[in-house]
Amino acid sequence: MNAKELNDKSPDELRTQLAELKKESFNLRFQQATGALENTAQMRRVRRDAARVKTVLNQKAAAAAATE
Repeated sequence: MNAKELNDKSPDELRTQLAELKKESFNLRFQQATGALENTAQMRRVRRDAARVKTVLNQKAAAAAATE
């Protein structure tokens, strides 16, 4: 996932995607705690994807506030 793909989505779609990423992050943390997580790089990918989504949401909110 990259920022260009995220810029094309609506804020509602971004919020939905952020919720999914948070659920996935929780599941990965649970797997790590139980020793079932095989690919630890997934945690980093999910955390960074969530940060990208938050960044794009904040940019869209700032742009909307600037036009008002």
